[in-house]
Amino acid sequence: MKIFSKINWLPTSIAVVTLLIIFGINAPKPVYAAQKGGKDTTVSTGDIQFTNIPTAADSIAIRKKAADSAAKVVAAKPVVKHDAPKPEKAKTLWQIFIEGLIGGFTAVILPCIYPLLPLTVSFFTKKSGSRSKAIMQSLIYGVSIIVIYVTLGLLISIIFGSSALNELATNGIFNIFFFLLLIVFGISFLGAFEITLPSSLANKLDENSDKGGLTGIFFMASTLVVVSFSCTGPIIGTLLVDAASKGDRLGPAMGMFGFSLALALPFTIFALFPSALKSLPKSGGWLNSVKVVLGFLELAFALKFLSNVDLAYHWHWFDREVFLSLWIVIGLMIGLYLLGKIKFSHDSDTPYLSIPRLFLSIIAFAFVVYMIPGLWGAPLKSIGAFLPPIGTQDFDLSPIPGGGATATTANQDGKERKYAANYSALAIKGLAPWYDYDQALQVSKELHKPILIDFTGFACVNCRNMEANVWSDPVVFKKLQNDFILLQLVVDDKATLDIKDQYTSTYNFKKITSIGDKWSELEASRFNSNSQPLYVMLDSDGKEMTDKNGTTLPHYNADYHINRYLNFLDSGIAAYKK
Repeated sequence: MKIFSKINWLPTSIAVVTLLIIFGINAPKPVYAAQKGGKDTTVSTGDIQFTNIPTAADSIAIRKKAADSAAKVVAAKPVVKHDAPKPEKAKTLWQIFIEGLIGGFTAVILPCIYPLLPLTVSFFTKKSGSRSKAIMQSLIYGVSIIVIYVTLGLLISIIFGSSALNELATNGIFNIFFFLLLIVFGISFLGAFEITLPSSLANKLDENSDKGGLTGIFFMASTLVVVSFSCTGPIIGTLLVDAASKGDRLGPAMGMFGFSLALALPFTIFALFPSALKSLPKSGGWLNSVKVVLGFLELAFALKFLSNVDLAYHWHWFDREVFLSLWIVIGLMIGLYLLGKIKFSHDSDTPYLSIPRLFLSIIAFAFVVYMIPGLWGAPLKSIGAFLPPIGTQDFDLSPIPGGGATATTANQDGKERKYAANYSALAIKGLAPWYDYDQALQVSKELHKPILIDFTGFACVNCRNMEANVWSDPVVFKKLQNDFILLQLVVDDKATLDIKDQYTSTYNFKKITSIGDKWSELEASRFNSNSQPLYVMLDSDGKEMTDKNGTTLPHYNADYHINRYLNFLDSGIAAYKK
């Protein structure tokens, strides 16, 4: 056996955690953007310290400096209950299910599972003695696979809980752990080693599979899960990481349901129609090619988690052009591999280029060509949500959506924007938002314009989607420029508040020490939400506005219909004028 040909799960986990600890000790801490003498200054605070983000249902504390009487009235305002529902939740679960389904179908054509299809179906057909019994046993076999994987997803939800899952999206330790984990998975798929569960476990399950009845079939399904782990493990790991980072309690279970359903379907279908097995392509080198391509994709997905940490902690190591450059290189390598120009030691000889390889390589190279203009600021709307914000771009030639070179005079008042130094990464050309609630109130009174609060985050994919697909509309963009005081409150900013601004929450008695904690608490207590993006319109006194019937204007979540968003903005403008 070659060195590093196999790697057990436990040692791998220990190695990853060790690398994580080493990485965390030597990284710099986020900074607080202070204003002194009219200029933004950055104060270094030494080594990194990952901090927790409050998850949900925190309330805004009474700060040490008393606000004016109007602000006090607003702070005491009861929660508007009709704003609580989050329509994007159901869509998120549906997306997780679809992702699981795709992952399961992908796992079927990997070397660890695909060759087992005819063997397993033939086993049921011969052992059962009749076709009807074989069908029943294969159905039980498929259901057993689903039960095993869904149980795994439920266990993860129970162990971590919904609040802990919600923290994963921006928690520094978890994001770096996920980054390293996906790198390990990617290297495994490329063939450096195999991630396997202990062989003793597989042997034990295999022994129990000889038992008759439902118990034996269940242990057969368990044996498949264990022996195929070297192929399914990275896919399951990636799926669970993505599902957990959504912050939904049912996410991991829903993802595992989709995955297991796709995995179980072929065994059941071919048991129903065993003659269809003859039409399946024969096992061969193409199975390993699928695995290698997935390895490249794992490496590409891993970069997103590193980007999340880089943005939230203001490291500025991993800007948009760096991210894009790595994706472009990975895309090129996929294309060259499919053409046979790159070859690994475990690859089979390919005497000619097959048609599927040709078309897949065309797709890979086309995707690379599509990304190249992004190095000069092209918006790349189809993938913009996964990239670092355009504000991290060093060289941006993209035009302003609303036309013109700068924002209007409403954003050219010359005032110092508090915390602005922290948010250069989120900057959108042509917009000059405010980042402090009290400051936005003051400016709104001076300019007589309503406030549009954008509860956003560095790691918020839906926020980037809204900015790329809705805010980029010229009509929407001009309204944001001219008709509102735009207030962006970043709920996952790890920058430390100045000592005099830190306080203890009156709701859960947590110490509020970071800017993100402060705004997350405001969103949860006043607006009964902890999802991003959340758009809320206020008048110059900080009160939520009402329509002509006295009904409070609804909040707006992630909805990518431009006309609906325009109606939302227009309702706020009309209410403010009233």
